[in-house]
Amino acid sequence: MEVFGMAALFGLILGFMFGIGCAAAVIYTIYMGGYRNGMEDSLRPDKSARYSANIAKVQGKLDEDTLKTAKL
Repeated sequence: MEVFGMAALFGLILGFMFGIGCAAAVIYTIYMGGYRNGMEDSLRPDKSARYSANIAKVQGKLDEDTLKTAKL
């Protein structure tokens, strides 16, 4: 039983370290790839075509939601 306890503890520690490491890597990748570029686009004085198209799309969805809640 003593060997199983040490193996279980080792597995728990190793699994926890890999889990936290992978989660941190995913969060960092999201920040570096999408979030930071989106923030940079939003702060530029001349907006890109992609940014303008996405803003129009989001505004359309917000308008639809507003109409749905107004009908209720």
